[in-house]
Amino acid sequence: MNIKITGTGSYIPSEIEKNEDFVNHQFFNNDGVQIEHDTTTVIDKFKKITGIEERRYASAQQNTSDLAFLSAEKAIGNSGINPETLDYIIVAHNFGDVTKNSAQGDAVPSLAARVKHKLKIKNPYCVAYDVLFGCPGWIEGVIQARSYIKSGMAKKCLIIGAETLSRVIDKHDRDSMIYSDGSGAVILEDTKESGGIISSVSASYTFEESNFLFFGKTYNNTSSDHNKYIKMHGRKIYEFALNHVPNAMKACLDKTGFNIFDVKKILIHQANEKMDEAIVKRFYSLYEQKVPDHIMPMSIQKLGNSSVATIPTLYDLILKGKIKNQSILKGDILLFASVGAGMNINAFLYQF
Repeated sequence: MNIKITGTGSYIPSEIEKNEDFVNHQFFNNDGVQIEHDTTTVIDKFKKITGIEERRYASAQQNTSDLAFLSAEKAIGNSGINPETLDYIIVAHNFGDVTKNSAQGDAVPSLAARVKHKLKIKNPYCVAYDVLFGCPGWIEGVIQARSYIKSGMAKKCLIIGAETLSRVIDKHDRDSMIYSDGSGAVILEDTKESGGIISSVSASYTFEESNFLFFGKTYNNTSSDHNKYIKMHGRKIYEFALNHVPNAMKACLDKTGFNIFDVKKILIHQANEKMDEAIVKRFYSLYEQKVPDHIMPMSIQKLGNSSVATIPTLYDLILKGKIKNQSILKGDILLFASVGAGMNINAFLYQF
């Protein structure tokens, strides 16, 4: 049984928010004290650490489920399947539909149910549900879909990662510059082609790490804003990721008959350029090897961190020839990996 991705699609919003668009923001530390450096200095330091130059925001009329539908439609078209033959629609997200300037997320009905409705699928046995697993949600959806297919419960699954993080950011928090919006989707099915998903691994670290990412109030204590926003303990996340993600990637690879030299691409969650580079470097050091050139495609510079959407979007863009100096060839071994709120980690090894 070869369970493969047979179609991909992504939707990248058209609204571009550049670093210089934050120049008039007032940034505060988590203790409510305004950051002393001028905003230009803060932005320059931010770019050096994260690699982000600009990011995409959904238009005021769009919501997360809209982005999810648009990428799903492309993935279905790319695969050539009849959407009525889908057994599962799995949508990974974190905050539901959050209308612009609203204080409340909406996930009733589920975003997957909304996507199924927008796709006009009538088949009641096409089961639609959401996955809340932090940034690794899309990979977890793929792992779940593979299990359904492997067990005989399904033949075709649609897995989507979609998010509008621009709706849940505190404009007084410099971390707000990290986040963006977008959606990516794939069709996963049992095929007669060679390759497909080879192995996977998932882990949840919740004893001391569960609140490294959380919802909190604005850092501007003089504000009357009582809404909650996405917050993070950046240094703790960096250290956690560096200590645990490379080991998970190694565990995923070591389950198989492949070795480190077989891996042609690593598609890792686009969270922070320096962090991702450090994770991959640590991964290769576990095998006493140096990181090969062009092993880690990046989209974060222009697209920012769109959480669950980053990896499926990156994969689709590579296949469509839209990532410079990056391509995937028949038979290539790819390692997908992610880390995020929870704290959760996962990975899967895939042969194209």
